[in-house]
Amino acid sequence: MGNQMDRLSHLSYAEVPTVDPNGVDTDDGPRIGVSYIFSSDDDELEDGCVVDGGEKRANEEEKNYDQRDEVECAVYNREECIYEKSAKCANLEVYSPENLLNKCKAGDLVEFVATGQYPHWAVYVGDFQVVHLHRAEIKNSFLTDASQGRRCRIVNDWYKLKPLCAEVVVQNAMEQVGLKDRELSWRNSESFASWCRFGKREFKMGGEIRIGKQPYRLKVFVSDKQSHVLEFQSLEDVIMEKRRNDHLGRTAVLRELAAHSISPGSDCHCFCC
Repeated sequence: MGNQMDRLSHLSYAEVPTVDPNGVDTDDGPRIGVSYIFSSDDDELEDGCVVDGGEKRANEEEKNYDQRDEVECAVYNREECIYEKSAKCANLEVYSPENLLNKCKAGDLVEFVATGQYPHWAVYVGDFQVVHLHRAEIKNSFLTDASQGRRCRIVNDWYKLKPLCAEVVVQNAMEQVGLKDRELSWRNSESFASWCRFGKREFKMGGEIRIGKQPYRLKVFVSDKQSHVLEFQSLEDVIMEKRRNDHLGRTAVLRELAAHSISPGSDCHCFCC
């Protein structure tokens, strides 16, 4: 996995603007929180997975996936909900890669999921192919190869942002194929695929300066009446934490929250910087 501290370092912010200068922040005074260290998220796969380029496949069986272990959550930028994954607002059903191909259109965002792994996102570009960030390189692969034994689904509507037209989404994805290592502007596959579809700089590394107040909130739905809220300074950081939760799974996340003495029946707020 490499040196994690190297992976946590951010690019220079000199060339990017701060948050929307016309935005209104109604909070009084700064929020002071704890240092929040994110786990490394490189969509690395376990030994025995199908690998791009025709390398050996040591395990032909489909990976396990339990939909009951989904971590349902929402992301807010100030008061606006910009992302939601929950059974109430989205279809969480997953399919085999072969069955999903019948549903895909160029420009769609595809998520591959398996128990105990980070979700892997890709952009469907047509002709049974996707473009995705995998192991520090933007690759053009067949969807069935990119799945690497995982179940998958279309996730166009999870981000509540206005998408670009399909032609531009595909163009954005294809123009990045071959980029690797230090040429990359995205920390994980979700950020890359979402940038292709929505074109927002916030999905890129260093897209927002992490100083001052936290405009983003990640709300994890613990139950119908209880949620846990974390606050962040950038969308990039929210995505990292959201994906960490997906990697852990609902059972482990609830256990982690219980260890922090979350009181039942009300929201719990943590402030992260």
